[in-house]
Amino acid sequence: MSAAKRLVDRLQPYLREAPPYAAVQPPEELARRLGLPVERIVKLDANENPYGPSPKALAALGSGRAYHVYPDPEQRRVRAAFARYVGYDIDWIAAGAGSDELIDLLIRLFAGPGEAILNFLPTFSFYPFLAGVLGARALDVPRRDDYSLDIEAAVTAAPRARIVFAVSPNNPTGTLLTRPELDALLDTGLPVVVDEAYAEFAGESYVDLVRQRPNLVVLRTLSKWAGLAGLRLGYMVADPALVEVVLRVKQPYSINAAAEAAALASFDDLALLRQRVQAIVQERGRMAKLLSDIPGVDVTPSRANFLLCRLEGVEARSVHERLLERGVMVRYFDTPLLRNHVRISVGRPDQTDILVAALREVLTELPAKAVRKVRSS
Repeated sequence: MSAAKRLVDRLQPYLREAPPYAAVQPPEELARRLGLPVERIVKLDANENPYGPSPKALAALGSGRAYHVYPDPEQRRVRAAFARYVGYDIDWIAAGAGSDELIDLLIRLFAGPGEAILNFLPTFSFYPFLAGVLGARALDVPRRDDYSLDIEAAVTAAPRARIVFAVSPNNPTGTLLTRPELDALLDTGLPVVVDEAYAEFAGESYVDLVRQRPNLVVLRTLSKWAGLAGLRLGYMVADPALVEVVLRVKQPYSINAAAEAAALASFDDLALLRQRVQAIVQERGRMAKLLSDIPGVDVTPSRANFLLCRLEGVEARSVHERLLERGVMVRYFDTPLLRNHVRISVGRPDQTDILVAALREVLTELPAKAVRKVRSS
């Protein structure tokens, strides 16, 4: 037996064959493949903000002089900024390297190896991915046809779970979690995490409810509305008793100095960032209308910065590949609950126009026999 084989055999069994998270690829790689400048790539696959960070955030990054010094492990300045933004005291706030770090911490805190998280498919695939990496598992409750929660099934499954993950607006459907749905989940007594990564585009939030319901945790991020996805910065609003434990067990320096500087500058430029959010919401409506006018494209109404589209009679994988050949990046799904769907991020108006023209071309080119094959599956 080789040394490498002996080394691999020492790995935790549940991690040896763990499937990777299906992350998006960088636009530079597609540009290299197509022989195009990266500026020609229309990247609409990761729900990023097409307008980028605030100019004040970019200036703060360029003027930073303390990147050689470890950041504050107690995150005092950035937590205070988040607290002011959501109207809470600082002891209700913990920050993380993106919401991802906080999701990881919450699963570690509540769901041990072999225990379950309650998850509502289709939704953000990071929850079951992380549960598996941490030795836990996902107890999946499928959503109804309109993507609302099957509350009866959720309440029935709750005794077998340790923590609940809900999303509002949900990714990839763009639909909201209703107050009756949330109340029913909270009434189970389990910790309920509402991931509000896209709340600024919806104009609705459950963050104020955290004061009243100690088992409610709300996650927010600066990746989407503030255009800071590449700097990885998110936060949670939760009862101070839970926040105190999170701050104790987290990685001490997970919020890097550059992310902190950009975040603080972003909160000093809220008027501009909110204008950009409104521009994205307006473009979402225009994009939905243009896509709905294409035969065979069924658009789900969305409150986020993306649209989920069901493609009638064509393989989403084939459409995705043909769009890539034209330098247009979208996300596709081919799971039982999202057969032949694509999720398209809302970009700038010029990007929408390129996308719509390319999609019309692709749907015209795909052979009719593919339609019959997929529709019968």
